Amino acid sequence: MFQRAIQETLEKSVKMFPVTFLTGPRQSGKTTLLKQLFPDFRYITLESPDQLAKIQSDPRDYLSSTTMWCIDEAQNFPELFSYIQEFVDHQGYKFILSGSQNFLLFDKITQSLAGRTAILQLLPLSYPEYRTDAPDNFDHFLFHGSYPRVYHEKLDVHMWYQSYIATYLERDIRTLSMVGDLVKFHNFIKLCAGRHGQLLNITALAVDAGVSQPTANHWLSILEASYIVFRLQPYFNNLGKRVVKTPKLYFYDTSLVCQLYGIENVEHMRMHSAYGSLFEGFVITEMIKEFLNKGRTPAVYFWRDHTGHEIDMMVERWGKLEAFEIKSSATFSKKWLQGLSFFKSFDCRLNIVYKGKEQFQVQNINVLPAT
Repeated sequence: MFQRAIQETLEKSVKMFPVTFLTGPRQSGKTTLLKQLFPDFRYITLESPDQLAKIQSDPRDYLSSTTMWCIDEAQNFPELFSYIQEFVDHQGYKFILSGSQNFLLFDKITQSLAGRTAILQLLPLSYPEYRTDAPDNFDHFLFHGSYPRVYHEKLDVHMWYQSYIATYLERDIRTLSMVGDLVKFHNFIKLCAGRHGQLLNITALAVDAGVSQPTANHWLSILEASYIVFRLQPYFNNLGKRVVKTPKLYFYDTSLVCQLYGIENVEHMRMHSAYGSLFEGFVITEMIKEFLNKGRTPAVYFWRDHTGHEIDMMVERWGKLEAFEIKSSATFSKKWLQGLSFFKSFDCRLNIVYKGKEQFQVQNINVLPAT
């Protein structure tokens, strides 16, 4: 069983708040974690037609049967949130809500449960979490991805991700945004994968996908809300004025990118031209997970100016700014230091993250292993 880093934050939130909302992508391990940590809470899922029908028939009577509830996919019964507010305000109940469609849940929470709810996000496994129940094999993890079920059930990675896209992703998209042409939408996802780690040109993406720019923006926002992709925003405070202000596009899960690229196995991935961007996306996502597992909003960015100077990742922590150059090689090269020399005049800590195992310092630049 994988040990999840969010556990302490989640337990603290449930003690402090009457309502805790845990969101994240489908199959990220939310249900497994909640059942493990809170066995005294009554668990129901509103994706079950039977359980949904029971609670809809008489919500007050149903909720009054116990004082501690864990309700999954609560957005399937929107009126439930008003009843939860009633029980929380007047009867001292505890509720844990979980779901993958966070845009629907956030809307209901801000309407009915604002000020009463802790909101946490559980992404699939980080590499340290993976290591709690699996051997240290970085490229294996990069290719097989971060979803726990692939490892728990020893599933074929190609078959599982094809099923994931068809069963979860395309179903959710079709339900939530009325996508009529799933072939065109699937092609859109592939085109996004081809832009993993690149500056996002939404106009070019729309043209290549054969859809309007508003449609491309809408589809991309749904992919973001479903925790499939994220836009890494540029950092442009106090580091010069002529900087790029276009975000970069990344997928949270490296294996999903591999499947969309048609990468066959670990060896194929190592030789693929996308390996560098896969490694870079992995490092950035690991940093995002570190923030989220502590219940904090990720302060993670990149920086690039119009003359070509670039930092792969900028992070604000504890009131200080850190710059990270990301290299997919396991062998340190002094040439890497040249790219960071431009930034030595900036008030930030300079780091290089690489695939090697040793940690050391060169010319006041920290060289750090990625795992």
